This record gives sequence, C-alpha cells and structure tokens, in this order.
Amino acid sequence: MLLDVRDIHKTYQTADGPFDVLRGIDLQLDAGETLALTGESGSGKSTLLHLIGGLDTADRGAILINGSDIASADDAARAALRRGTVSVVFQQFNLIPSLTVADNIAFQARLAERDDPAWIKRLTDRLGLADHSTKYPEQLSGGQQQRVAIARTLAPRPRLVLADEPTGNLDEETAAKVMDLMLELVHETGAGLLMVTHSLALADRLAHRQHLRAGRLA
Repeated sequence: MLLDVRDIHKTYQTADGPFDVLRGIDLQLDAGETLALTGESGSGKSTLLHLIGGLDTADRGAILINGSDIASADDAARAALRRGTVSVVFQQFNLIPSLTVADNIAFQARLAERDDPAWIKRLTDRLGLADHSTKYPEQLSGGQQQRVAIARTLAPRPRLVLADEPTGNLDEETAAKVMDLMLELVHETGAGLLMVTHSLALADRLAHRQHLRAGRLA
C-alpha cells in the first residue's frame, strides 16, 4: 500500500478555544489509484493534505508512505520525502518568479537528484509548454502557470501526487483540459493521486471519492 493514514487527529488553538479539525482519520491509497477528497470549507481537507505532504504535523496517529511514518519523522526526513516521493500541486501555483518555465519545471527534480531531461521534455511537450520554456511565470496565463506547476510536480516521478484544488483558479474549459492532462500523466507514471476539490464534477473523474465532514470521513 502506497499511503496508509491511521487515526489522524489535529487540533488548532483559536481565540474561542481548541478546534478539532481532524478527529480520527483513516484513509488508504494504492499506487496507481486516484482518490478525490471533498467537503465544505473548513472541514479539514487541506489540513489533511498538508499533513500527508509533511507540511504540518499531526497531534496523534500515523501516516505511512511506502511503509515509513511521516507523522513521526523529523523536519529533514519530511523535506527529503517532499523532494522525490511526494509532490504537491497547489491552487496558487507557487512558481518561482525569478526562474524561467524550463527551470521551474526542473527545479524539484534537481533537488531530488532525478533530473531527467528526456522525461522533462516529454512533460513539457505533452503539456503544450515547449514554446514557453524561456518565459517567466508573469508572462503566462493562469492555465499555462498551472500546467507548469503540474509539470514541476511530475518531473521527479513522485510515487504520490497531492493536489489541493488544482484547477480552482481556472475557467471550466481550461480546468477540464488541465485535469485531462493531469490524470493521463499520473496514470502514465503509475503514481497515486489524492486530490482535494469542491467540484463534484472533477471528483467524479477520479476512481474513488471520500467526503470529509466535521473532521471525520463519511
């Protein structure tokens, strides 16, 4: 099993007292599987994704990725995991303004020491970015920037792709095209995909769906 989330709890301190955002989450995902995580705003979807990606730490429970518990790992181990095993696509793209499209795409693969020019060229061509490789993020449309973010995510050939509202800033037609490409490329690499989305139409395109409500999966 690629991903095994066991009894995850997360509480935040607020002005009104503690808020239990996740209250015992169990979730599994095999390599090559796709899973949509839906739920209302504030239900804990992004929090869970960030915990799985090692961007935050749980209060209790285990998150096993390839058998290793990221929930109990230190900062260095979580950073190493994000360099190659797990990649995240954010809604806000998070591209590096000072780097060209080509360098943005290769950035994570180089950190992971998995810089494969032939694979990156294939991604660039498939995502329609070949004519934009020397441009900078500010010179691209929103759809183009999201395609760069997806290419960067897949460049190191991660085992697990986490996507947080990956098409949330795009119009419906562009979102559908980006989703087509993302599912196709994830399938081609054999990665697992866990996607947070408010869109039931996008959720229906993935093989499995789970709904998060009041800190629990329904």
